[in-house]
Amino acid sequence: MTEFTPLLSLIGGALIGVSAVLLMAFHGRIAGVSGIASRILPPWESKDEIGWRVSFLVGILAAPLVFRMISGQTPVQSVSNNIPLMIAAGLLVGFGAVFGNGCTSGHGVCGMARLSRRSIIATATFMGAAFVTVFIVRHVMGL
Repeated sequence: MTEFTPLLSLIGGALIGVSAVLLMAFHGRIAGVSGIASRILPPWESKDEIGWRVSFLVGILAAPLVFRMISGQTPVQSVSNNIPLMIAAGLLVGFGAVFGNGCTSGHGVCGMARLSRRSIIATATFMGAAFVTVFIVRHVMGL
């Protein structure tokens, strides 16, 4: 079961918001992780942008290590060992990010903050799908 951690959630949300604001202020870009990650590989829009994109993704990957250094605890993350399920989920998320012109971070954090109608609809759609999926997995399938 997931533990309720309002203070850590608030701090994490604030850090995500600050990073999105800083990226917009310094680079004029939306902090959508799928867009940032997909533009590291060729063909590039501009090779000048690779540095900040790699730095952004390294920061995301380094965050659990920094958390451990500060708190002395390793963040707990559980992932299914059902390989076919993980492949299907990855393909669905990837398709959704391409089909929706962005991911949860781009639409949910940046688009919602800009009151983008498209992002509000996208966020409502993927959040609704997440609620239904969790309900089915936990209560119908019993996983």
